[in-house]
Amino acid sequence: MERVILPPAEWRKRPDLSELVDTLGDARFVGGSVRDTLLGFPVADIDLATPLSPTAVMDRLKAVGIRAVPTGIEHGTVTAVLDSGPVEVTTLRHDVSTDGRRAKVAFTDDWPADAARRDFTINALYADPKSGEIFDYFSGLEDLDARRIRFIGDPLQRIAEDHLRILRFFRFLARFGDVPDRQGLDACTARAKDLMALSRERIADELLKLLVAQDAVRVTGLMIERGIFLPVLPEIASVDGLAKLSAAEQSAAIAPDPIRRLSALLPRDAATADQVGARLKLSNAQRKRLIAAGSPLPQASPEALAYRFGQQTATDLLLLSDRTVDARLVRDWAVPRLPIGGGALVARGLAKGPDVARALRAVEDRWIAEGFPDVARVNTLADEAVAQVLREPR
Repeated sequence: MERVILPPAEWRKRPDLSELVDTLGDARFVGGSVRDTLLGFPVADIDLATPLSPTAVMDRLKAVGIRAVPTGIEHGTVTAVLDSGPVEVTTLRHDVSTDGRRAKVAFTDDWPADAARRDFTINALYADPKSGEIFDYFSGLEDLDARRIRFIGDPLQRIAEDHLRILRFFRFLARFGDVPDRQGLDACTARAKDLMALSRERIADELLKLLVAQDAVRVTGLMIERGIFLPVLPEIASVDGLAKLSAAEQSAAIAPDPIRRLSALLPRDAATADQVGARLKLSNAQRKRLIAAGSPLPQASPEALAYRFGQQTATDLLLLSDRTVDARLVRDWAVPRLPIGGGALVARGLAKGPDVARALRAVEDRWIAEGFPDVARVNTLADEAVAQVLREPR
């Protein structure tokens, strides 16, 4: 494997990152940036670990004019705000106590002890920023080569420390893994009910990330087979809908979407979608999409769907109905605006009020039904709608 964590070109792009490393003195890249670089993936976030105390980190950054935000200082994390992007700097730690949801930590200068509290071996890789040397205390490089997701230490104990590691095990398997570590898989199966102790927001966050991972269909099927969802999402009983949706997304060349994929795992029922969205504490916008995707597909043209419900919801409905050609059409279609307003109807003789709203709705309905014709046709429709209202008895 390459021993350089960031290519030289990346360093040249981020001189402020080099300044940060020099300021800290004793620091190493850790976790995802090391793992993803070794796999040849783009690096999204950069984390640094250091034996310096959080106070010392703050003082050093302040001394050189780097803005420091104590984002999680009780757990040792300070965010260095650089022009090229934020970097989290965390003091080496070891766990004092855990309850499955949060940990009480103590700071240390022991690198292996810090590595030992991390979840998986592939996330416990460190790299010296200057030499590129990799520090691997738990055979993470070997597991990375094998595409194996393996807990550090006893899986049952690691899950007891943080129940979210059950979902993280499967998310990392879906993104980076090939075959699951058997001991870890059995531990997740045995402790699936521990998920009930977690906040639904944390469950939703992990689940939505998992559903758009590269191997989400296979891994979700494995989770269903192992009963992982039963304690918190018993509505998810089959992977068939997700498999069909994934195939439709690929055929239409439309990127996977987590809310759409969650909908594919649920029964096609708006009430069920509403219940699940509420339970997971999704945002209002996400819940509306989930409910719409769980509703029957209206009898309308793809363009009419996009106009009535928005391109995103229309795309969801069409892909979930395996109408890939129509989904591509909606994706590339510029949704028009009705080229007339209520003022034009008042100018034609209608009094302001409900008559205008009713006539405008009639114009819009015919405009949609006729396939969104041009302004000349809309003016004709407006004349007809106004005449109809004026003929009605008062």
